[in-house]
Amino acid sequence: MARHRLALLLLPLALAACSPSLNWREVRLAGGELKALMPCKPDQATRKQSLAGYEVDLTMLGCEAGGGLYAISVVELTTPLQALPVQAQWQTNLLATMQAQGSSRQPYGIRGASTQPESVRLQAQGRDSEGRALTVQAVWFTHGKRLYHAALYAERPTPEMSEPFFSGMELP
Repeated sequence: MARHRLALLLLPLALAACSPSLNWREVRLAGGELKALMPCKPDQATRKQSLAGYEVDLTMLGCEAGGGLYAISVVELTTPLQALPVQAQWQTNLLATMQAQGSSRQPYGIRGASTQPESVRLQAQGRDSEGRALTVQAVWFTHGKRLYHAALYAERPTPEMSEPFFSGMELP
C-alpha cells in the first residue's frame, strides 16, 4: 500500500520529466570541447562581434522548446587576459538589450573551467523586443582561450527547463 501511494505521488514528477516539448539531447560546441544538453535540435551560426574593443568570431547553437529560447555561444580569444573585459561587456549588452530592471549574480560551478575570470550565473527580468515580460538565466565561463556563454530566455523559466540545461554542461 505504501509503495502504491509513493508511486502515485511520483507519477506527476516522472511525467513532467518526460515532457515531449523538452527532448533533451547531447550537443557539442567549439570543436567538441564543451558537451551540453539542449531540449531541441539546435541551429548553428557564426558571426563577427565586437566586444570590449575586440573583434571576435562568435559561434552559437540555439533552439526554442517548451516556451524557452536556449542558446550556447563561444568566442575564441587571442589571450585569456581578454576574458574579463569581454565577459563584462557581454553581460552589459545582454542586460541593456532586454532592458533589465534588476539582476542577480552568483558563482557558477562547472568542472574544468578556468578560475579567471570567475564563472558566473546571472538572472534578470526585463522585456523582449515586443515588450513582453522576459526572464533570462545565463552563465559565462572560460576554458583556456575560449569564453563560453549559455542562456535560457523565457517568460517564466521552470526547474524542468533550466536544471538539465545548466547542469548538463561539461568540459574535459
